[in-house]
Amino acid sequence: MTETGDELGGAVMGIDLGTAWSCVGVYRQGRVEILTNEHGGRTTPSYVAFTDTERLVGDAAKNQAARNPANTIFGTKRLMGRRFSDASVQSDTKLWPFKVTAGRGDKPMIAANYKRKPKLVAAEEIGSMLLGKMKGDAEAYLGAPVTDAVVTVPVSFDILQRRATKDAFAVAGLNVIGIVHEPVAAAIAYGLHESTEAKNVLVFDLGGGTTSVALLAVAAGKITVLATAGEPHLGGEDFDSRMVEHLADQFKAEYNKDVSGSARALVRLRAACEHAKRTLSSATWAAIEIDCLLDGIDFRTAITRDQFEDLNLDLFCKCLDPIKKCLGNATIRRSDVHDVVLVGGSPRIPRVRRMLQDLFDGKELCPDINPEEAVARGAAILGAMASHVPAGDLLDLFLLDATPHSLGVEESGDGIMTVIVPKNTTIPIRREQIISLQSHHKRGVVISVFQGENATARENRLLGELKLSGVHHGDGPHTGAKRQIPVCFDIDADGVLTVYATVTPSGSVRQLTEP
Repeated sequence: MTETGDELGGAVMGIDLGTAWSCVGVYRQGRVEILTNEHGGRTTPSYVAFTDTERLVGDAAKNQAARNPANTIFGTKRLMGRRFSDASVQSDTKLWPFKVTAGRGDKPMIAANYKRKPKLVAAEEIGSMLLGKMKGDAEAYLGAPVTDAVVTVPVSFDILQRRATKDAFAVAGLNVIGIVHEPVAAAIAYGLHESTEAKNVLVFDLGGGTTSVALLAVAAGKITVLATAGEPHLGGEDFDSRMVEHLADQFKAEYNKDVSGSARALVRLRAACEHAKRTLSSATWAAIEIDCLLDGIDFRTAITRDQFEDLNLDLFCKCLDPIKKCLGNATIRRSDVHDVVLVGGSPRIPRVRRMLQDLFDGKELCPDINPEEAVARGAAILGAMASHVPAGDLLDLFLLDATPHSLGVEESGDGIMTVIVPKNTTIPIRREQIISLQSHHKRGVVISVFQGENATARENRLLGELKLSGVHHGDGPHTGAKRQIPVCFDIDADGVLTVYATVTPSGSVRQLTEP
């Protein structure tokens, strides 16, 4: 029998909006339910397609990709909150069959044809289309409206990427009641907060487009994030790309034909590589069979697990770097990690699992639940807590998150980054400091807010600028004079940053929220 909205107590979705696949869960009747789409799938491909007659989302979009490559959009989580000129964006656009151009403010815009008219869409809009579908699937499954959601993000996501994620949810008509790091959500799904003994848990999340690591201290219903680290541009899609490049070179060597110039051929080759990658997790070789790949030529070959691993060995090694950084930042030895939890689809790759076990001296890896559903499960549990859906002792969970990046400003003269909030600081936090800035004749006093670990401010990511007027100049408004400005960095429990600056002598306050 379908439950009513009142009986559901106002279900909150837990959503894992992934680079390659997305998943949604809700908590009801004392357990998490992963919702299925119209095809019965528990995960939905993160694909959107535009055709001459309609817009397709999910499986329907992915299934027609080979016929409509230039208008089938995927992987756009990698564009959210980024700039078109970013090296990672430029790298991705070389392998995508659809076109990405620079929009206003260097924002990457996706070019497509919809109903025979050109259309430019932002990555956030593509995300909102995926979210709208999952919202519809959830409402059909539950028989009640759903408007609230807990959002998960990779630990490597900065403030701009979090803002872009929240924008996608807003466009889809969803109210974000909480943001949580993906590894932390997975830890909750595994029930680690229920542990009666104090222990350190490392969560390794290797998804389609990102690598996230969180080191957690778990004790008596309390989860504290000791350290986080991640790579915003490293995941299963990069492994696919290596195989695509390898097979494209093989095809060119055999037939003197270059598939890179055909969007349709590239889409079909990538689909075959993704399928082969999954096969190689349980088999030692996989067949590649593509009819009429290019100019009527059938492509028949095979790839072994050893070949696949050799192609990606440097990337596999790079995936372990965030683990080492995480342990180093928390000053915890590998032997002091009690549990290693795997999240995402790519940890199924045998070589990755062996490398992880070797890193932790043969420690058994936690295999209890489906790693591709863990993040959505944890988010659903947090959604239950936030909406007061009865969840037993889950309501006693106390979660302390941490900042994934250092935040600060560029002070006058030397271009050095002055860190206000160091990386891995527990949030929420409010920190005040007096900084020295130069006054410019035309711009006045400008506070440039940066994120990153480089000692030189301009080598880090500029999040935004706070321009001050009415600053007291002492001896006069001399260009280049240094001014002492009180600033405050305020980060809430969702990781949203607000920067305040006090203007003297009036005492008025200027504010920069989510640059």
